[in-house]
Amino acid sequence: MSQCLNPDCLAINDKKLTLCQQCNSSLILKGRYRALKILGKGGFGRTFLAIDELDNSEKLCVIKQFLPQVKSKKGLDKALELFKREAVRLDELGKHNQIPALLAFFDQEERHYLIQEFIDGNDLGKELENQGIFTQQQIEELLEDMLSVLKFVHQNNVIHRDIKPENIIRRKQDNKLVLVDFGAAKENQGADSKQKTGTIIGSAAYISPEQAAGKPKFASDLYSLGATCLHLLTNIEPTDLFDLTEGEWIWREYLEDNEISYELSRVLDKLVEGATKRRFQVVDEVLEALGSKGIGVSHVKEVKRQNYFPQSSRASKTAIYGVKTRSRNRVSANPSPASQRKKPASIQNLKLEVVKYEFATITPNDSVVVGRHSALKTETCKSRAKYAVFNLNKDVTIDLIGVPGGQVNIGSPETELERSLNEYPQHSVKIKPFFLSRYPITQQQWIAVMKNNPSRFQGDPNLPVERVSWFDCLEFCDRVSALIGRQVRLPSEAEWEYACRGKSVTPFHCGVTLNTSVANYNGEFAYGLGEEGENRNQTTVVGSFPPNIFGLYDLHGNVAEWCQDTWHDNYQGAPVDGSSWFEDNDSQPRILRGGSWLHFPGSCRSAHRLKAKPQDLSDAFGLRIASSL
Repeated sequence: MSQCLNPDCLAINDKKLTLCQQCNSSLILKGRYRALKILGKGGFGRTFLAIDELDNSEKLCVIKQFLPQVKSKKGLDKALELFKREAVRLDELGKHNQIPALLAFFDQEERHYLIQEFIDGNDLGKELENQGIFTQQQIEELLEDMLSVLKFVHQNNVIHRDIKPENIIRRKQDNKLVLVDFGAAKENQGADSKQKTGTIIGSAAYISPEQAAGKPKFASDLYSLGATCLHLLTNIEPTDLFDLTEGEWIWREYLEDNEISYELSRVLDKLVEGATKRRFQVVDEVLEALGSKGIGVSHVKEVKRQNYFPQSSRASKTAIYGVKTRSRNRVSANPSPASQRKKPASIQNLKLEVVKYEFATITPNDSVVVGRHSALKTETCKSRAKYAVFNLNKDVTIDLIGVPGGQVNIGSPETELERSLNEYPQHSVKIKPFFLSRYPITQQQWIAVMKNNPSRFQGDPNLPVERVSWFDCLEFCDRVSALIGRQVRLPSEAEWEYACRGKSVTPFHCGVTLNTSVANYNGEFAYGLGEEGENRNQTTVVGSFPPNIFGLYDLHGNVAEWCQDTWHDNYQGAPVDGSSWFEDNDSQPRILRGGSWLHFPGSCRSAHRLKAKPQDLSDAFGLRIASSL
């Protein structure tokens, strides 16, 4: 069979034909490459499995057809520039035996094509699915192959940015592991340059904190490689192997009789160290550590022993605490569970439950067609969070999600679209761990506490309560505190933005724009590269859209949420410890965040600030509550 490449036709033809019977387009590229079937489709075009008819064995290859969905001339020019740049990069990297080779790059019939080597084999994600968890020996072999490839990639000043099981293929002919899909790769900007925040790209479960902030380094690839190893050892996604509440990796608890050596476990800990300075910086450091620990990596010989695990690093602590050792330095598959580790006194008496969920991301298309930095797609990723349930009465409860502490830049960068001067200056704030209600307060929760329902939009008890003033919200918090025996309050503005961002640095926690499948706002208007959508003209039941990475719902749109803070025209002099910036003056406006069902998408950004008098009521104003740990 022969697949037509005309995007308006795509008819299936007899393999002997050279022209499509339906549209008369050529079925052969450059007189040799014939498409057999479509492998993938995305915002920048299509990918086809093909054969090279000039090769006597009709060798299989991959055709990548450039066909972006962006409409503006500027967007098209930029996309084409990236596509061409990617081809040059692949031409250099494809010289390595474990990276697919670039075979050709050309134009035909006013369309751009890239021809790449086809790798026959299964990716490691498929191997995990078919064969089960990896052993220590398999992980050592993985490190041996991939560190060699990454050293070559990094020596060419390229960061892959999307290392994960699905992008590592075991080649059938020699059982070697091949690193594929360089569509997300970028040049390293160098340690000495001031690195600008770039496009956040890569698979969320495997990317490092600095890559999630748009500032990837060579060490970011090492983090992703480590996260890949942990996934293959446990068959649990990395997001589920990190305890956000306690801020530590708990992957040993999921080994399930799959023992690995203490020495290798320490190397893996340092690969996934969150702090970049405490992680391995370059491939040679990993190789030295593996060699000095006597771990079987064949091309590491008589290296000088170095202490890669300083006593101050979490890599050392997590490898020691909560782990029982057996003879021959084997790590127990059944370490002390997280529930037995010491917790802060303020939460020792709380019964915490675990919820699993999928959060949405809107990202540049990262399929096998290169040059997809401008086209957008929505994906879902798995995560989990700990939460506490409190009874408001015998029938109504409220969930408080544990939000881990961290450092965040509050406010918007100068380059952010629709930025306001009241979001200036962007500044670093250190946030302590706290609890935040999973959803905006619902009408049934408000009724259970306040014995009234002020909302305009009624009919479902799980609609968010609205038409509540800032003063009403303070009274609600006081009554809830008395009911559950724990002090609750409105979140500070810094806490709200930190919780909303969920580690993101993009305008929205889900990415570079919104669409009406992930939030409730005035969809008749678009933000950035986003598209117009539905305008629902009212609130929606809480939890109708995907949460963010922390497991918090409806942060963008639905109802704008009151915060504790008094309004200030900018962030000059704002607290840097996450506390509220409050002045006890009833005449001063208060802060609302997140936008609502009636707002344009730009007003729903993580950094956008709204203000209203503390006594004001609106069918767009609601709340969620917080509690300190």
